[in-house]
Amino acid sequence: MTGWLCIAGLGPGSEALVTPEVRDALAEATDVLGYIPYVARVAPRAGLTLHPSDNREELDRARSALALAAAGGRVVVVSSGDPGVFAMASAVFEVMEGRADWQSLDVRVLPGITAMLAAAARAGAPLGHDFCALNLSDNLKPWALIEKRLRAAVGADMAMAFYNPRSASRPQGFEQTLNVLRETCEPERLLLFARAVSTPREHLICVSLSEARADMADMGTLVIVGSSTTRRVGRFVYTPRSVPGAGS
Repeated sequence: MTGWLCIAGLGPGSEALVTPEVRDALAEATDVLGYIPYVARVAPRAGLTLHPSDNREELDRARSALALAAAGGRVVVVSSGDPGVFAMASAVFEVMEGRADWQSLDVRVLPGITAMLAAAARAGAPLGHDFCALNLSDNLKPWALIEKRLRAAVGADMAMAFYNPRSASRPQGFEQTLNVLRETCEPERLLLFARAVSTPREHLICVSLSEARADMADMGTLVIVGSSTTRRVGRFVYTPRSVPGAGS
C-alpha cells in the first residue's frame, strides 16, 4: 500500500474555518499526529489512530509521521492556523534532510487560515499594506535576534503580527518588546490584542501604544502593531494601501 503525508492547518479555532481540502485529508487518514490540543479537535472514528504529543516534540513527531507514511499509512500532521507559519511544515522538511527515502514520499502541505489573518479580518484591515510576522518566543532563537528583527521592522514602518507574545515562563519578553516599541514608535501607534479568534472565548481590544500593557497578552493572543499610517474608521482598524509620496 502506498502511503502519503499531509501537513495540514486546522485554522484559528472555528470548525467553519477548516478548509474542505483539510477535511478531505482527515476523512481519508489512518493516523493523525500533532500537539495535544490540536489532535483533540479531530473527531475519533473507526480506522483512525490519534497520536497526540507535547508541544516541544516537533522533530520526533515529524519522524514518526514520515515513518508511518513510509510504512503505507495515510498520515496527517495537524497544526493550528497554517502549518507553514511557525508550525509543523518546516519541522517535517528538516527531518527529511539526508533521507532520500523520505524525500521520495507523497508529501503535501495543506494551507490553513492563520491567526494573524483571522485577527486582522475581525478588526478590519490592519495588514492592508506591507507587514511582517514575528514569533516572540525565545525557545528556538535568542532574544537578541528577536530584538534585531523587531527594530528592523519598525525602521521599515511595517505593520507587525506577533505570535507567542507572552508565556507564564517568560513574561519579560513581551515587556521588553513593548519597551522597544515605546522607544521607537509614537505613543499613538495602534496595537490590536486578539485572543482566541473564531472561538467562543474570542476577545479583541485595540489600544494605543501608550495604553498597552504586557498583561494584555498571553500565548493565546495574537498581537498586531500598526504602521505609522494605521488608523481607526468607526469600529474598524485599517492600514491604507497608499503611503505619502507614492508616485512622486
